[in-house]
Amino acid sequence: MVVSVRSWVANEGGKHFVLILWLGVNTWLFISSFLLYFTGQEYHYLYKMLGLGLCISRASASVLNLNCSLVLLPMCRSLVTFVRGTRTISSRKTRRLLDKCKTFHVACGVAICIFSVMHVSAHLVNVVRFSVRYSDDFPALNLARYRGEDPMLIILTTIPGVTGVLLVLILFLMFISSSYCVRMSNYEIFWYTHNLFIVFYVILMMHMVGGALKYQTNIEAHPPGCFRANQSSTEQQGDELDTSGEEERRCSEDAHFQPHYPQTWLWVSGPLCLYCVERFYRYIQSRDPVTIVTVIRHPCDVVELRMLKKNFKARPGQYILLNCPGVSSFENHPFTLTMCPTENKETLGIHLRVVGDWTERFTQLLLPEPRIDMEILPMAQQRRYPKVYVDGPFGGPSEEVFNYDVSLCVAGGIGVTPFACVLRALLDGWMGFRLQRLYFVWVCKELQSFYWFAELLCALHHKLWNENRPDYFNLKLYISQPDSLQSMSEEKYRPLTSRMQIGRPRWKLLFDEIGKSNKHKRVGVFCCAPKGISRTLHRLCNSPQYSGTTFEFNKESFS
Repeated sequence: MVVSVRSWVANEGGKHFVLILWLGVNTWLFISSFLLYFTGQEYHYLYKMLGLGLCISRASASVLNLNCSLVLLPMCRSLVTFVRGTRTISSRKTRRLLDKCKTFHVACGVAICIFSVMHVSAHLVNVVRFSVRYSDDFPALNLARYRGEDPMLIILTTIPGVTGVLLVLILFLMFISSSYCVRMSNYEIFWYTHNLFIVFYVILMMHMVGGALKYQTNIEAHPPGCFRANQSSTEQQGDELDTSGEEERRCSEDAHFQPHYPQTWLWVSGPLCLYCVERFYRYIQSRDPVTIVTVIRHPCDVVELRMLKKNFKARPGQYILLNCPGVSSFENHPFTLTMCPTENKETLGIHLRVVGDWTERFTQLLLPEPRIDMEILPMAQQRRYPKVYVDGPFGGPSEEVFNYDVSLCVAGGIGVTPFACVLRALLDGWMGFRLQRLYFVWVCKELQSFYWFAELLCALHHKLWNENRPDYFNLKLYISQPDSLQSMSEEKYRPLTSRMQIGRPRWKLLFDEIGKSNKHKRVGVFCCAPKGISRTLHRLCNSPQYSGTTFEFNKESFS
């Protein structure tokens, strides 16, 4: 498919600029560190002993220091949300870049894994050479205690060696558990192993203690390659071969060596302290349990939870982290807000689909004896709900729906939740935003899924109809699997029935229709749907639009 330069710059330009900048800094750090140890006079004797293994191990260590400091910053959710909400600091382009925090976190994590393999491989070569090339002339330079010492013994009896083994083990567990199949099959494993990062950073800052690699401190008094007074004639001949063409120089004193001052903590202490402070702030904000007001069972294994929390403020499109100690004391799961507190109503709400062990156990605690679909369980029944803690709210891409003149929201199944709060805001009469027209497309496999927000959609339709603004909200509903097709026979759902279609949307025709109706405008496209739909929309947003319309793609992703 042909790509429009203007659309590509709007959708990909910012993130590719950050990517190139990040790759450039990593490359510069690697090359500069490599050349420092390859040509640096203070590392002459150490390089002579270890060879390129020294350069590669130190160059990869510099890249690891950078990425170990950067990988924490995207996970400071409160800080990112603050920057998103401060309009004087962040433009719309900046806020759209902040939506890629999770992607940047993953990129840093992959870089850490790749350069860790490089770092460990180089150091394994170094350990062997420390043993084989034991220096009798410079005993202080040696890591081995004698020539031919078992490299495995060197690793297991030195602080850098032992901490290095522990770091590799922890990183391996975190990497394996981060794979898609593990996260989908057993999220608990991912959660617990990922929180080993605290142990990882503590050991990382201890890794350089012990001084495995040393540099020369008296280069002026002992120029590298000079002749020592006690050097044998055979050694002199060897040195003469190495320094042919140079003047003969005598050493005024022996070479002195000392280990490097540990620098890793200088890289990681700032981001680590910032992350810890941010987590402590979030703990203070979420330490009081919320009050569960209502639990509603919807069709297709969906449960709605309405709660009250003191001084809780949120914007449409944001999400929260839910913790239920009755299920797991340490697990926090993200859920988009489908109902935000307002001046007239302080209730916040979420919709969760019962998929996986955590949601199943949580639903059993909320509804231990479900009887009737759509059952409303008010507090008057004195049901003892489990303790629930709410962390957040945190910013999401759907916050930007109101900041475009025209927005297109595309939902697939339960992916409708980020937009439910947006629709409620329109229903409640929110004012002071740019949005002039909203296109809303919702694709579901089963007809029953539309009942989750059927009343909300009908209420918004009637409100806009009564205000003589029927074109403000363009609604399209699709049933992708009509095997057991039924219709919404209820009279109150007639506005939805007339807008319901069988099959899948024709996305290209939809984009052409929106483009012709909104020439030379920027249309915000917001997607929370399966990968197939998301990829199609992303591709169409980058394709040329003959009407001059620019489609800016925004994908919902919890960080």
